[in-house]
Amino acid sequence: MRLEDKLDKLKNYFQDVKVIIAFSGGADSTLLAKIAQECSTEAWAVTVDNGAMPSSFVHNAVEIARKIGIHHLVLEEDLLENPNFASNPPNRCYLCKKSIHGRISEILSEKGFDFVADGTNFTDLFEDRPGVEVNYRGDIKMPLVEVGLSAMEVRELLNDMEISYSPFTTCLATRISSGSFLTMNKFKRIDYAEKLLRKLSDTELLRVRDEDGTAVIEMDYCDLLDNQTLTYVDSELKAVGFKKVTLDLAGSHQHKNDLVIHKPCQGDKKRIMFETELPYLVDLEKSCEGLKELGIVKCSLDMGVAQIKLDEIKVTLFSKGKIVARGVKDRDGAENILHQLMPQIRRKLEDSY
Repeated sequence: MRLEDKLDKLKNYFQDVKVIIAFSGGADSTLLAKIAQECSTEAWAVTVDNGAMPSSFVHNAVEIARKIGIHHLVLEEDLLENPNFASNPPNRCYLCKKSIHGRISEILSEKGFDFVADGTNFTDLFEDRPGVEVNYRGDIKMPLVEVGLSAMEVRELLNDMEISYSPFTTCLATRISSGSFLTMNKFKRIDYAEKLLRKLSDTELLRVRDEDGTAVIEMDYCDLLDNQTLTYVDSELKAVGFKKVTLDLAGSHQHKNDLVIHKPCQGDKKRIMFETELPYLVDLEKSCEGLKELGIVKCSLDMGVAQIKLDEIKVTLFSKGKIVARGVKDRDGAENILHQLMPQIRRKLEDSY
């Protein structure tokens, strides 16, 4: 589907409704806020400061909402007061998003809005983001998923519209190794380290991770490799509490652009097979229930596999996360199948979720 057509679908999605946008000021929620402000009967942007965000988070969100012209509300929530979150379990992102959407949903009921819209995009479904399940369980709408907009497409639309957005919207808890207790001091030193490195390198494509007191600097490229600057960075980061400073030059935050691996089918070079592997386990029972909305599903929980025909193409889904389809004509056909399939897939979560 053409990008223009996806944008038209997004505009239609917000026609004649009262909607709350869960607003971070990042690319995804900024696009939603812009379109909702233009097309909805009434639109509010609601930002929840959970106490674990970069220091510029609220300021940036306020400025971006002001430029868009949307009514903006900021709520405060100290997640460190929740011992389950502060212990930094593997499901921390789920707990965080559940808390945030719980606060926003209170406004939904009080003010009579039709729904809450979240900025999850289509690309996010291919990443290990357990917080997505909060949307499904809490009936939080994901317009970008429903119209099939990827992370790259969202940014392309914003650039075309000349709308700025904040790149600093990732919770700092994601920088700290799971199981290592979360504290405000850890958040502050990570925030300081990232601001320092952005100033020195003139790049936003970086992360500083706290691995048991070691600062792991991740950059997609590095222009800090002179001894004087490296010595300065090492000194500054140790001064704020890091025991050791290391540099990872591989980079870890480029968006995944190729959602499918495609190759000719054996015996017929004009027919394409595609496959992709999700980085999480699939709850096959719940996924099969969703897939029934698309057609007849053959589901074997014992074998961990489900099959369905979409656009006359047989698609196989495995509980371990692999998706395979044979006989697809081209890449557009493969992506069309994924646009139908992915919103119906539910990930396997531990009982603690």
